Amino acid sequence: MSWTDKHNLTILNEFILLGITALPELQAPLFALFLAIYVVSVVGNLGLIIVTKTDSKLQTPMYFFLRHLAFTDLGYSTAVGPKMLVNFAVDQHTISYNGCATQLTFFGVFITSELFILSAMAYDRYVAICNPLLYTVVMSPRLCWVLVAIPYLYSVFLSLLVIIKIFTSSFCGYNIIRHFYCDCQPLISLLCSDTHEIKLIILIFSIFNLASSLPVVLVSYLLILGTILRVNSVGGRHKAFSTCGSHLAVIVIFYGTLFFMYVQPKSSHSLDTDLMASVFYTLIIPMLNPIIYSLRNKEVKDALTRTWSMCANTLFKICCKIC
Repeated sequence: MSWTDKHNLTILNEFILLGITALPELQAPLFALFLAIYVVSVVGNLGLIIVTKTDSKLQTPMYFFLRHLAFTDLGYSTAVGPKMLVNFAVDQHTISYNGCATQLTFFGVFITSELFILSAMAYDRYVAICNPLLYTVVMSPRLCWVLVAIPYLYSVFLSLLVIIKIFTSSFCGYNIIRHFYCDCQPLISLLCSDTHEIKLIILIFSIFNLASSLPVVLVSYLLILGTILRVNSVGGRHKAFSTCGSHLAVIVIFYGTLFFMYVQPKSSHSLDTDLMASVFYTLIIPMLNPIIYSLRNKEVKDALTRTWSMCANTLFKICCKIC
């Protein structure tokens, strides 16, 4: 254990992450599994970012928000994934003091931003379906940037506030984190100083985050549902629903996982259950989101096909010149 005691303040140089399992025979299979998941996530989200940025037919508010959703997915999965993979491959599952603070900061920024970007996407779908004639006026480029800039700035402020409160407190010297990444609750349990203020800050902002993002999603989709039900033709209903089906699937998966983790009774909590749920929303969801949007969205599929064809033609021409 690396720590010294100076002026009654315990200074840690590193933390030990227990990870998902301590069984040696599972390290290699889990490394291969999560490496594949992370690679698919990176390729999928980078692909969405590039396609929605470069394809001229995808320069609409819907794909603007999708690009930022892919960015946040890539951000928080990368904050956790590489270090998790390294710990599968080495014997010492450690993370430096500064590395732990950095990981928690970036994870907090991106996961909090995603909450509000998902609600902005719900509002975008509401305007597109319920007020299509005013869509281009309401969802102006300026409003779109405001709806992503404010969540980013707020998320940075909140993450830095929590980080400063935790890492300026006194640790007891016990540096083992019962998790596979640096999360707030395991770190708070290692503090010797009074944790009431930190827990209260996290609770207040967690309630605020949920109360300011989820109602936007629920109200938007209730209004969307009412509009769809008033459409007479089956084809019209299908077309209206298809414009928000991918986003609705992402919403259900994301919020469903968070509710499973934080709303279930404490008596039913177990370390294994929490670890599996954490794996799901830190690695599986960022992998699923680009797949959902690619499979369910014809415009994205067409754009991917055009981009792939363009890249293949460019590569072919280069090979021909070389030969």
